[in-house]
Amino acid sequence: MPVRIRLQRHGKKGKPFFWIVAADARSKRDGKFLEKIGTYNPNTNPATIDLNIDSAVQWLHNGAQPTDTAKAILSYKGALLKHHLDGGVRKGALTQEQADAKLATWLDAKAGKVDAKKDGLSKAQADAKAKAFKAEQAANEKRIAAIADAAKVEEVVEAAAEVTEEVAEEVVEVEAAAEVTEEVAAEEVVEAAAEVTEAVAVEEVVEAAAEETTEAPAAEENNEEKEA
Repeated sequence: MPVRIRLQRHGKKGKPFFWIVAADARSKRDGKFLEKIGTYNPNTNPATIDLNIDSAVQWLHNGAQPTDTAKAILSYKGALLKHHLDGGVRKGALTQEQADAKLATWLDAKAGKVDAKKDGLSKAQADAKAKAFKAEQAANEKRIAAIADAAKVEEVVEAAAEVTEEVAEEVVEVEAAAEVTEEVAAEEVVEAAAEVTEAVAVEEVVEAAAEETTEAPAAEENNEEKEA
């Protein structure tokens, strides 16, 4: 029975989570399996891999063939190297102690690389957060300055409106005073005209009286002449 070491998908939509299984090559991808030998979570950075190296190596010894992705995972965790070293031990090319020492050295170096990558990612994330914080601070400062400018503009507009209202009130007062002045002037003109009219009437009366006075003696003299 051909056996494949492959990934079996689990998890949510958009966030896959995989089991690393040894299964019959004829079974469906997400169907029955012979043994679960680990997990693979690509949602983290770096990806999280939990692998039972001894079980994986045992399946490789038994002839199981990994898929490309599973092979990369086994190589990343050192399972392929252990499988290779065990082959050398069986052939007598090296002892078990030497094989274990080489594997331990390789695992230590790999762990150092992984830790360095994690440190680099942490530093990059910290730098990104610092840049985002500075950008946010700059945006907040601009927003505060814009609000202050808007407040100043509002104050200027309000002051201008108050001045305009005061000027309008003064104009109204001046216009009212002008109207009153015109009314007073008109009344004075009327009164002056009335006084002139009265004076003229008095003069006319006086003149008429004088004429009557002059005409009366003349008429008396004429009457006396006629009687004589």
